Amino acid sequence: MAEKNIKNKQKEQSSGSNPFNIKTKGKDGKPKFNFYWIYGILALILFGVQFIGLNDEGKQTDWRDLKQMLESNDVSKIVLVNKETAEIFIKPENLSKEQYKDVEGKTGLNKNSPHFYYNVGSVDKFYEDVETAQLEVSDPIYVETEIRHNWGAEVLSWIFPIALLVGVWFFFMRMMSKGGGGAGGQIFNIGKSKAQVYDKKTSVNISFKDVAGLEEAKVEITEIVDFLKKPEKYTKLGGKIPRGVLLVGPPGTGKTLLAKSVAGEADVPFYSISGSDFVEMFVGVGASRVRDLFKQAKEKSPSIIFIDEIDAIGRARGKNQVTGANDERENTLNQLLTEMDGFTPNSGVMILAATNRADILDKALMRAGRFDRQIHVELPDLIERNQIFQVHMKPLKLARTVDVDFLAKQTPGFSGADIANVCNESALIAARSNHKSITKQDFMDAIDRIIGGLEKKNKIITPNEKKVVAYHEAGHASISWLLEHAHPLVKVTIVPRGKALGAAWYLPEERQITTYDQMFDEMTATLGGRASEQVIFGKISTGALNDLERVTKQAYAIVAYYGLSKNLGNVSYYDSTGQQEYSFSKPFSEKTAEAIDIEVSRIVEEAYSRAIKTLDENKDGLEKLAELLLEKEVIFSDDLENVFGKRPWGITTNLLKEMESGKAKKKPTKNTKTATIVPNESSDEVSTAME
Repeated sequence: MAEKNIKNKQKEQSSGSNPFNIKTKGKDGKPKFNFYWIYGILALILFGVQFIGLNDEGKQTDWRDLKQMLESNDVSKIVLVNKETAEIFIKPENLSKEQYKDVEGKTGLNKNSPHFYYNVGSVDKFYEDVETAQLEVSDPIYVETEIRHNWGAEVLSWIFPIALLVGVWFFFMRMMSKGGGGAGGQIFNIGKSKAQVYDKKTSVNISFKDVAGLEEAKVEITEIVDFLKKPEKYTKLGGKIPRGVLLVGPPGTGKTLLAKSVAGEADVPFYSISGSDFVEMFVGVGASRVRDLFKQAKEKSPSIIFIDEIDAIGRARGKNQVTGANDERENTLNQLLTEMDGFTPNSGVMILAATNRADILDKALMRAGRFDRQIHVELPDLIERNQIFQVHMKPLKLARTVDVDFLAKQTPGFSGADIANVCNESALIAARSNHKSITKQDFMDAIDRIIGGLEKKNKIITPNEKKVVAYHEAGHASISWLLEHAHPLVKVTIVPRGKALGAAWYLPEERQITTYDQMFDEMTATLGGRASEQVIFGKISTGALNDLERVTKQAYAIVAYYGLSKNLGNVSYYDSTGQQEYSFSKPFSEKTAEAIDIEVSRIVEEAYSRAIKTLDENKDGLEKLAELLLEKEVIFSDDLENVFGKRPWGITTNLLKEMESGKAKKKPTKNTKTATIVPNESSDEVSTAME
């Protein structure tokens, strides 16, 4: 097989674009004459004219030797060429002398070439010196004058610069016309499509088996691939292939990976391009590239076109009418709409696109006939996270203690890209710790690293600041344990991570709908840190910045989005289309805006007052927990159970029990971390303090 590949490679090299390959065959099969041979022959002639007879000038001499030759009457004639060089010819009978043995018989290609030459400075002085040297010679010679033209050198002197410029220009034009190169090139191909083509000759190593989870999305995608492979199965019933499929979902959920699997599974040409590839500084380039892309796809139909990040060109039109900055992008979009479903039929070409901003796409692009299907690629659930972990763990060297089910339970809200990052980070941590295999603790540390940032044990903190942080985090832990709907805390640390001086990990409940009581309990727990500072120290600090930001957003969502406020009633000002993003006016009046502000402030203050009341009633437990946190720096759920007792509402999952059983085997000491839990899925953040 290797020998076959080498022969094929040699065959490709021998039949490549060699300008001097005269074996090129014409239409009739006979060898085709290559015109580059004429260029080569002309170049050889020019250089030959220039350099031929290079040794015909003879041997250089000086005035002393020339004077001796003249006095000895050995010179037959002297020819002054162009008033610069004197060619000296020796009489044939005198060439046998000892002093002329070096030049005897060395006359170059021209038999009439001189034996010596002498460079003349002043012509008049040279004439005078020659006459003076022959005063005693009976038969003196006289200097002959001759004007010569070196046509080869003169022609080459003015042809060569022009030929050089033409050659450089020709070289750059060839490079630009080949379609390769970087920015600034391809001036003649700027309107051509930059899509990468995957067909039977191009191997793609990703298939549907490599895409873990996304079962519903794979069903619809598999059906499209099956339609392309076996069209008669659907056409005999009158079915038609969908014109377009739009993959919608948060970043990192596997939209592009799903498209790659289509390229690997489909037996038809697959054109892959990014939405930003249509954007160019020149007018009309985007529309031209769209036309060229569909032209190529139609020539090889049936085929698939994949446009990644289609929101780069598919934004809703007419939103920037004042500046007119979107004219070129809108022209590109108009051309895309025409190609997808215009007057000219687009049979045999299917569009596959991906975006995480479907709300800002143009309505004409989203209608049936262009994108017939919208496939929502959501964040993976527990079972899908398990499958994703198994895919990314294949190349890893794992210890026996690693439990995939445990890791899947501990990563709610993680996307496929996040899980891949966890696996890679755990391998790096294990290598840094000189482990022979990746342990369960390495995965725990990787999750901590990704969520909370790098642990900074050497960060300088005063004892007073450390005490404030400990009571702040103890306040979060206490209220989350005492309230029914708050997420139960699993781990608290006062070791600085990233920009935070402390952090708390919770066990969020994966739920699809949320009530007002659940959201209010979560807000109360979030404000527990500031409430603890008020209860213990009688003053508050700036450490609750992150908490206040989250609580304010949550309260605003309760009032303005979810319609859970009693005073404003069942109204929602949420815009799922994203059109308010471009509007200068709010969807409500100034009076309503004032009412929203008052209601948000009321809900936040009620949650804060409730947090203070709860901590006042459990002040002893709060102080015990804070002292324990100052001692250990890291505490877990069993420490809270020892202080406050078991939660009256219980824990519906076995994950805490698994973590506690694993931690009981290795008792934590100061600056020692054991297990962790990811943050609340609804907030997508870990509870941090003292930022």
